[in-house]
Amino acid sequence: MKGFAMLSIGKTGWIEKERPVCGPTDAICRPIALAPCTSDVHTVWAGAIGDRHELILGHEAVGEIVEIGSLVKDFKVGDRVLITAITPDWNSLAAQDGYAMHSGGLLSGWKFSNFKDGVFAEYFHVNDADGNLALLPEGMDLASACMLADMVPTGVHGAELADIQFGDKVAVIGIGPVGLMAVAASAIRGASEIFAVGSRPNCVELAKEFGATDVINYHDGDIAEQIMKKTGSVDKVIIAGGTVDTFIQAINMLKPGGKIGNINYLGEGDYVKIPRTQWGCGMGHKQIVGGLMPGGRLRMEKLASLVMTGRLNPSKLITHRFEGLESVEEALMLMKDKPKDLIKPLILL
Repeated sequence: MKGFAMLSIGKTGWIEKERPVCGPTDAICRPIALAPCTSDVHTVWAGAIGDRHELILGHEAVGEIVEIGSLVKDFKVGDRVLITAITPDWNSLAAQDGYAMHSGGLLSGWKFSNFKDGVFAEYFHVNDADGNLALLPEGMDLASACMLADMVPTGVHGAELADIQFGDKVAVIGIGPVGLMAVAASAIRGASEIFAVGSRPNCVELAKEFGATDVINYHDGDIAEQIMKKTGSVDKVIIAGGTVDTFIQAINMLKPGGKIGNINYLGEGDYVKIPRTQWGCGMGHKQIVGGLMPGGRLRMEKLASLVMTGRLNPSKLITHRFEGLESVEEALMLMKDKPKDLIKPLILL
């Protein structure tokens, strides 16, 4: 089969590989919709997870099952399915402990384009099919379905990590596609004020549509100072963009007893920086929680129900559309170069 792969750090290309083998609890799918991610960019050009050779990229897909394992109970060949970017091993001890995304070790629930070939290929493998697939709801558009692989669950997890409560004042730092979903999730969970930090006009417009009450442009000065001038300290912060230095501003704007939920994939930098005094010399009860989003069928089905009932419309993230597997390379380069009109590209097959 053909796939688009990381050849080494900083280098990509098309390769030929053997079609993946289906185990008794697994599924083999062909993609019907794909989307590249900034994480793919970090993986290739920053070497964020180390050097990889001839590793097929991609972790956002909607698929059609072409082969199914003998022990799979709930799916069959021909089913069109949602697939989470994170595909844990659900019989693991980590899953029983409530951290399925780390089954097999730190971040090991993230298998696609990390520990095994990803979805930018003619066929891809899904482990634990009954636990990691969900049927594509009838009538759901493929744009929304593809965003349910990663953008929606990661953004929602930011609101969960920050523990957004009714009436909270929330800052969302970074309003790319994940940050925009964090804005929407904060609104759904009852935040009263949502400060969306970003500058690109199309992202700003969509942030307001999803529930942001204020937009903070980082080009206009220190974002913590801007937010605190408007409202004082905030109850919660979701970090969905920036660098290892972004935690400085997050701590500065956070009230004692507040919580930071980090869903930003820190692809570069050796240390996260926390300002000592603003953190209360280590005793300010300012919590920092960072987490890989949970995967799994149940979560996917619940998030899909938000789309089908009109509570969430992730298809609005799509700004560029392509057709055919050969378009993967062009779409990925868009994510790397990030033109001003880009939020998220989609590839239909």
